[in-house]
Amino acid sequence: MSSNQHDDAQQDANFIRTFAMVLGILTLLGIGVVFLARGVNENVAEEQGAYTEGLETRIAPVGQLNTSGAAASVAAAGAPPAPAAEATAPAAAPVALSGKEVYDSVCFACHTPGAAGAPKLGDAAAWAPRVAQGADTLHKHAIEGYMGNGGMMPPKGGRPDLADEAVKAAVDYMVENSK
Repeated sequence: MSSNQHDDAQQDANFIRTFAMVLGILTLLGIGVVFLARGVNENVAEEQGAYTEGLETRIAPVGQLNTSGAAASVAAAGAPPAPAAEATAPAAAPVALSGKEVYDSVCFACHTPGAAGAPKLGDAAAWAPRVAQGADTLHKHAIEGYMGNGGMMPPKGGRPDLADEAVKAAVDYMVENSK
């Protein structure tokens, strides 16, 4: 065997030994990554379970709307609010609201700044063409809603719980105070 052949064989043996070591190290690293990923996945699954466990409680509404009227009279007297169980009791008959009360609680949001083309309270020029259509048309648009070139009106001002008579009273109040 010549010295070149011997050197070539030695280089081949060194290469194979180095290649085997690198391959072994990469294999061990791969196995380590698999075990690490499994461990992380188990932790994530545990955290996910803990997260979803109380999810319904965390996203539940803070309070409930009590429309029975009993809570309002108790609150007005300075007593603490009624328990949540009472909130599920049947609602009392709707209280008749005056036009001003409806305006002050609902209509003012659009009719004070003139939002969405709403005629402002007290602006006779803006109300004139609407009043010319007649009270029945004004009432119908306020109750059923309206969308036209002059603006838009959501049905009952966005409060479907309002009685038609309360909406009519609010319209009449705005018309009377915009002459």
